[in-house]
Amino acid sequence: MATRVIPRRILKSVRYNTATKPLNTVQPSLTPAIAPQPLLEKPPCSAPEAAALCLDDAERLFGSVSTARLLRSAAVLHATAVGPMVDLGMWVMKSPVFQSGLPRDLVMAATRQTFFSHFCAGEDAAAAVKTIRALNDDGLRGMMVYGVEDAHDNEGCDRNLDGFLHTVSVRKLLPPSSVSFVIVKITAICPMALLERLSDLLRWQQKDPSLVLPWKQDSLPIFAESSPLYHTQKRPEPLTTEEERDLQLASQRLLQLCQKCEEANLPLLVDAEHTTVQPAIDYFTYASAIKHNKDDNPIVFGTIQTYLKDAKERLLLTTKAAEKMGVPLGFKLVRGAYMSTESKLADSFGHASPIHNTIQDTHNCFNDCSSFLLEKVADGPGSLVLATHNIESGKLVVAKAHELGVGKVKNKLEFAQLYGMSDALSYGLSNAGFQVSKYMPFGPVDMVMPYLLRRAEENRGLLAASGFDRRLMREELGRRLKAAVF
Repeated sequence: MATRVIPRRILKSVRYNTATKPLNTVQPSLTPAIAPQPLLEKPPCSAPEAAALCLDDAERLFGSVSTARLLRSAAVLHATAVGPMVDLGMWVMKSPVFQSGLPRDLVMAATRQTFFSHFCAGEDAAAAVKTIRALNDDGLRGMMVYGVEDAHDNEGCDRNLDGFLHTVSVRKLLPPSSVSFVIVKITAICPMALLERLSDLLRWQQKDPSLVLPWKQDSLPIFAESSPLYHTQKRPEPLTTEEERDLQLASQRLLQLCQKCEEANLPLLVDAEHTTVQPAIDYFTYASAIKHNKDDNPIVFGTIQTYLKDAKERLLLTTKAAEKMGVPLGFKLVRGAYMSTESKLADSFGHASPIHNTIQDTHNCFNDCSSFLLEKVADGPGSLVLATHNIESGKLVVAKAHELGVGKVKNKLEFAQLYGMSDALSYGLSNAGFQVSKYMPFGPVDMVMPYLLRRAEENRGLLAASGFDRRLMREELGRRLKAAVF
């Protein structure tokens, strides 16, 4: 995909300023670190400084989308922007009344035809292949997300690993450029209880460096001075013989998946999760990156959640250590998705939330981290995925990337949004010459929908932000109706 270069006269008028007021505004009903973007009276593309990211032409953005898909998308986004609708969905999915028999079948059938088909790539890998192929025809790429998580025993972990390995194999049915990443959740291939134990031990070692962890492999810094350690209240017991055996099995699963991805030349992106288990996830990720990331071709990517107060400090420490070891790193930057959980947990321990106090602080952290990493990958090895639904961040990154010439270097920068959301931003970034991926969960409805509903519950502001997409969709539907009538 060719990169469109912005003239110098335009670049001079674009400043990468993290103090710029974001388009997002804080809503009273939302927690402070994440908030929706308001419905703009005029899309942000009429000013000269936005010339590289044009979002004011509904026909250009949605011209390749079928009318049927536009109608369904507009309807689903309207529904998910209504809080009571999300509450009802959560109640239905959790209610014992709908867990078996005809009521369950009816709910699953209705869900399959509406929310599932909008936000998910299909019920199996074969269906995901078809969805990704159609998406690629529109100029976008797919992140293949086998939608499992939270395994509790080795049998479940082994079964999940088979699903991830099959996902890598199925990718061969698609053009290589159509799939950017395979996504894995460590919670799906390592028992949750073990991840909690590992995180406790890693946190205690941060408190007391004299603690010896004989099972620990070479890794990169996991904590910073500002990292919260309140989860571990007392010195943990060493891993038992059985736990060490389970750890070895989990390491072998991740090693097998990394090797499969390396053979397929397909990067593996490790999702971030809540802070209770994130230290162990980072440990697995960085230990694997040291083994598999060579030259300028990262195979293993980690995730930084920038709504966390210690995100930038951890990022600086990790990249510095990786440079010293000669390990090219790949990172995905996100704002975060466990806001309410983190705040409640911290409060239960009598500590302040690990999440930034204001939405502006979160924006500043995301923009600062993206600027730092853009400069790193522009001048050296490594790659960057910027997962954002925020238009202002998109504009700032586009300007910075053009200034540094990152957009012209293949596989250095990828933008990403959730499948079924922020399509205007996705198509706008693609039209501007950048690689853009959609995060595409797939799997049986009853397996994937609880995950999506939890994301909906934790990201109400994100769903409300769909107003920008909905307005542009209405414009395009109106244009088509007018053209058909007249």
